[in-house]
Amino acid sequence: MTLVRWDPWREMEELVDRYNRALGDQQAGGQEVIRKGDWSPRVDIAETDSEFIIKAEIPEVKKEDVKVTVENGILVLHGERKQEKEEEGKTYHRIERHYGIFNRSFTLPETVVAEKVKAGFKDGVLTITLRKAKDVEPKAIEVIIGD
Repeated sequence: MTLVRWDPWREMEELVDRYNRALGDQQAGGQEVIRKGDWSPRVDIAETDSEFIIKAEIPEVKKEDVKVTVENGILVLHGERKQEKEEEGKTYHRIERHYGIFNRSFTLPETVVAEKVKAGFKDGVLTITLRKAKDVEPKAIEVIIGD
C-alpha cells in the first residue's frame, strides 16, 4: 500500500476547480460573455497599435474540430476535445483534463474590422488576429437633459 501525503491546498484547488466548472467559468461584471460548454479553454488577449491578438490553449484538439465565427460584434470560439477511448490493459488513476464541447465568446470593440479576422492553429494554440480600423474616431454624443 502506498502512503499519500495529505495536502490541504491541493484539496482546496480541486474544490475551486469543481466550482468553476459547475458555473461554466462565467465572469460577473465583465464585458466577456461566455456561453455554457463542458469546459472553457484559457486565453491570452494582447493589443498592439494595429490589432488585437487572442491565443487560446486547446491541446489535443484537431483543427477540424474548431470553429471561429464573428457575428454582430461577437467573436465565438467553438469546438470539442474528444476523450481517449478506453484501451485494454490501461487503467487511469487520475483524469484532470477537461473533455467535451467548449465555447468562448468575446464582445469585440467597434474598432475591429470583422471582415479581416484571421485565425491560425499550431502546436495546440489557436491564434486569432483582429485587425483594427485605421481611421476610427471616438464618438462623443451630447445628451440633452430634459425637464
